[in-house]
Amino acid sequence: MTTEATDEIVEFLTRVTTAMGLSATTTIEATETGPRINIGGEGAELLLWHRGEALRALQHMVDMVFGRQLADDERVFLDCLEYRKGKDLELKQMARFLAQKAKDTGLDQELGPLNPYERRLVHMSAAEVPGVTTESVGDAHLKKVIISGK
Repeated sequence: MTTEATDEIVEFLTRVTTAMGLSATTTIEATETGPRINIGGEGAELLLWHRGEALRALQHMVDMVFGRQLADDERVFLDCLEYRKGKDLELKQMARFLAQKAKDTGLDQELGPLNPYERRLVHMSAAEVPGVTTESVGDAHLKKVIISGK
């Protein structure tokens, strides 16, 4: 992603958060799949109410407005006060734990429902345990992940 495109996204986020009455600041971290933009500053915690619903809505807006400017393997990632970073770490640890449990017991372990991003994290983390397979099951946007150690 170009610096110009990242600057446009930051400008967009600044306009939206200002309209919400927040004095938000942004920091940008480069990742292998695209930039991770962390929103902070005065009032930023409002984006985390109701388990991050406003942050998810803001992420959706950024995806809709800027998604066509990104390559197929790129994604802009929004975070607020590193909330999602912590949630991602917890989900990865849980996936590895359940993968090991599935391998040790031979019993399938089920997680879900999860959004597509969360399912991807589970599949990648569980794959770190040899002899374990994962499968997404269900309909629509929120599917479950089955981890099997058979």
